[in-house]
Order: sequence, then C-alpha cells, then structure tokens
Amino acid sequence: MWNELRNLTDDIDYGTPPRDGPMVTLEIDGETVSVPHGSSIMLAAASAGRPIPKLCATDMLEPFGSCRVCLVEIEGRGGYPASCTTPVIDGMKVRTQTETLKKLRKGVLELYLSDFPESELVGGWSEFHQTIIGEGVTTHPFDGSYNHFQAPIDASNPYFLFDPAKCIVCSRCVRACNDIQGAFAITIAGRGFESKVVASQDQSFFESECVSCGACVQACPSHALVEKSLFEGDYVHAESVKA
Repeated sequence: MWNELRNLTDDIDYGTPPRDGPMVTLEIDGETVSVPHGSSIMLAAASAGRPIPKLCATDMLEPFGSCRVCLVEIEGRGGYPASCTTPVIDGMKVRTQTETLKKLRKGVLELYLSDFPESELVGGWSEFHQTIIGEGVTTHPFDGSYNHFQAPIDASNPYFLFDPAKCIVCSRCVRACNDIQGAFAITIAGRGFESKVVASQDQSFFESECVSCGACVQACPSHALVEKSLFEGDYVHAESVKA
C-alpha cells in the first residue's frame, strides 16, 4: 500500500523514501523525469529506469551517505556527490554512468572486496553480490592481509546469525533497528578498520536487547545478518575452515 499510494513499484528499491510535494523536473543521463520536491537524485534515477549502484541506501530508511558507491556528476557542480543524500533541483542535469564514475565505484568496491571472504563470492545472491557483478568488479589489487575473516560467527539468536566476515559496516542494520523497530539494540563500535557491528554492550544477539524482529536481517545488503532457515546444518565459511 505504501508504494501504491506513491506510484512506486514494489519490486524496486528506490534507495531513499518517497516524498510528497510539488513536482520537480530534471534530466538523468538525458532522460527527463519528474519527482516530488525533496526527493533524492537516487530516487529520481530509479524512477527514470536508471538505477544507481548503492550499498548503504534503501528506500525503507532515511539516506546515510556512507558507502560512496552511488556517486554522480551534476552539470555545473564540482565533485562527485552521493546521489542518496543530494536532493533534486528543477532543471538539474545528472550523469550516472561516466568513465570517471565507473573508476571511482570500482575503487570503492575493490576496497570492500579486500575484506570480504572470497569463498562467499561464487553463488552469492545478496545485494552486495548483485552490485559488484553489475559493476563488473570481482577481484581487487590488495593483498588482503588485513581482514576480519576470523571474527567469530554469532549464531546465538534462534532465528538468524551474524557473520562479521561478511559485514561491510554500512550501518543499515543499526538504522533499521533504531528507526524501524526502535529497539536501539545494535550499534557500530570502534573506528576505521576496527569498526564493527555489536549488539548492546558487545554481547551476543541472544544476550542483548534484540527482540528478534528481523528488521536488521531484512536491511542487511551482504547477508552478514541472515536467516538460519536458509541453511542446512551448521553455517561456516571456507576461510574459517582454513584457519
């Protein structure tokens, strides 16, 4: 019903929530599109059939602008702003698929891949997998000596598990827990490479304030948080087996 009222399509994630307001007309890669005032460039691009790659953005949450995959070029404006946090302006002309943007996105995705288990790439079906495949990025130039592959899996919750090795620290789970459920049971601890998702006071999910609503699982783009029912037997990734 939410999407029907706003003339959106259920099977498309527009990246940012729809807005209500007077219509604004702009160009996305030469395609004219009109969206309500206050909408993001990302939503306008998706509405025009020109979806922009994303990882931290989803239309069930307010934009966050952390992943830097959704960069665009705007005529007459310097830099490469994030499309999820940049509102549309009447007459704006946006480019989403230039060679420069492709190189920038490739560099960002290669950094994510440097700390993502290689064994989890083949056959993966998460949004993260779809994004790297869509951008043609499957390898990276880094040696991978710094990673979180040996971080212990938290399978304490009876309904879902958390595999830190597959976490890209996009904060979508944290925002879903806070903004949708209001449980405030998840946070990001640490800074830089030490940043990690933790439940409550760095407890297991079962011991934490988590209410098992599933909002974090639904929001996770990399299947670091994933339903146990999708797996037979014990869950383990190959990097753990090698240790």
